[in-house]
Amino acid sequence: MRAISVDHYMEPAELRVSEIPEPEAGPGALQIEVRAAGCNFFDTLIVQGKYQVKPDFPFTPGGEIAGVVKALGAGVEGFAVGDRVLAGTQIGGFAETAVVPAADVHRMPDEMSFGEGAAIPIIYPTSYAALIFRANLQAGETLLVHAAAGGVGSTAVQIGKALGARVIATVGGVDKLEIARELGADEVIDYRVDDFVARVHEITGGSGADVIYDPVGGDVFDRSLKCIAWNGRLLVVGFASGRIPEVKTNRIMLKNIAVTGIHWGAYLENEPQRVPETFEGLFALYREALIKPLIFRTYPLEDLPSALGELASRKTHGKLIITP
Repeated sequence: MRAISVDHYMEPAELRVSEIPEPEAGPGALQIEVRAAGCNFFDTLIVQGKYQVKPDFPFTPGGEIAGVVKALGAGVEGFAVGDRVLAGTQIGGFAETAVVPAADVHRMPDEMSFGEGAAIPIIYPTSYAALIFRANLQAGETLLVHAAAGGVGSTAVQIGKALGARVIATVGGVDKLEIARELGADEVIDYRVDDFVARVHEITGGSGADVIYDPVGGDVFDRSLKCIAWNGRLLVVGFASGRIPEVKTNRIMLKNIAVTGIHWGAYLENEPQRVPETFEGLFALYREALIKPLIFRTYPLEDLPSALGELASRKTHGKLIITP
């Protein structure tokens, strides 16, 4: 089969399509014909050897897929050949066929496209778990979403609105202001032009944001502490800026705030009961047209280096999809 195969650490621009043996479904796993795969920032890190997970060589990157079940491994129940499914894979997605543990696979709503399905498995559960399980976001509260036109930020805007929050979105560039509005943001801030701290205080009458969703880290995290409300919750989602920030705990104490992490990938091991609950909740929101994946562009497998390069440039918005 055709796949991206990594036999040594390299830059994304060096990735090439190879012919490798098709993986077979072992016990408890499904063999899936991949119709679409989602690109994520960690795909770049994993091929460079900079990610916390370091698969043995050779490996195929790609952490999100949607496709059709081709075969069932021994002991698998609840699925049939021909089912339309989506799955989080961590690796193996940028290929014509992938093998995934059945516990990581979910049937897609009939009306969902494969491209939309491939945009779901990581970024939507991350925001769902962050806003509902970790931050306990309530209707009427103010939610500040950083990098709101990006893959994970766009999902937080949609889910926040679905929960009844007032959403303030920060974006980089005038072209992304309208994207954030179309996602449902009530207020939008171009951080390249305006001081988001001052604007958040202005919008909230000085009280600040009840929940702050931060996939950026670095200076954005530091400055978010200056516009968070009393009893606010600051969600640590990622570090796209490249700097992992530190915080003096007296700041946490003085404003009675919580700094809360979210690691969706650890739920299967630590709170597995939350996984089906999360996907059922997301599929319900999708059927009610309260969420809809924002897809920037679709690329053939051969163009994965270009896709990852564009993703790293921060000139994209929403999700980038590969079609093997």
